Amino acid sequence: MFCEAVDELDALPIAFTPAEYRVKWATLPWESNEAYALRRAVFCVEQGIFVGDDRDEIDTHAKLLVALSCVAGVPEQVVGTVRIHETEPHVWLGSRLAVHAAFRSHGKLGSTLIRLAVSSAHALGCETFLAHVQSQNVPLFRRLHWQSVGEEMLFGRAHHLMEAELAHYPPCFTPESGLVTSSRRRS
Repeated sequence: MFCEAVDELDALPIAFTPAEYRVKWATLPWESNEAYALRRAVFCVEQGIFVGDDRDEIDTHAKLLVALSCVAGVPEQVVGTVRIHETEPHVWLGSRLAVHAAFRSHGKLGSTLIRLAVSSAHALGCETFLAHVQSQNVPLFRRLHWQSVGEEMLFGRAHHLMEAELAHYPPCFTPESGLVTSSRRRS
């Protein structure tokens, strides 16, 4: 079934562009299932970081966020995901940010996932929000008001430990409803 799902995702015509995307906390089983399948596709198949599955004990208590492509306002498929969790009082960590390859140039999905991740943690009392960011993604995070606080090797790849500037992320008290972004392509 997983291979069929990946094949279906890859079969989307290039000209297909949903009108909008909703970025929110996963609230339905199909959203979570598709988010985990997307993570496997990105971190196990595409990047080869993990063998078989990337899930770990953090998934048992982390909040899972999803970016949903919408057709006529109805969510159709999970095209992006990230998870967040509190590591100690008032300190939150974001991880496993993934956007489907066919949607990486649509609607600033990665940026919107990051924004909701930090803003929803901020609403829950976050005072420090951190993420281990692969080196090639550091410029994106810097544009989004994050600072590198150190470099490290994780899973055999160079990463930066980065911290969000919370002043740029007002608290979001409705993460189950989330945010909507348009489908404009980056040029």
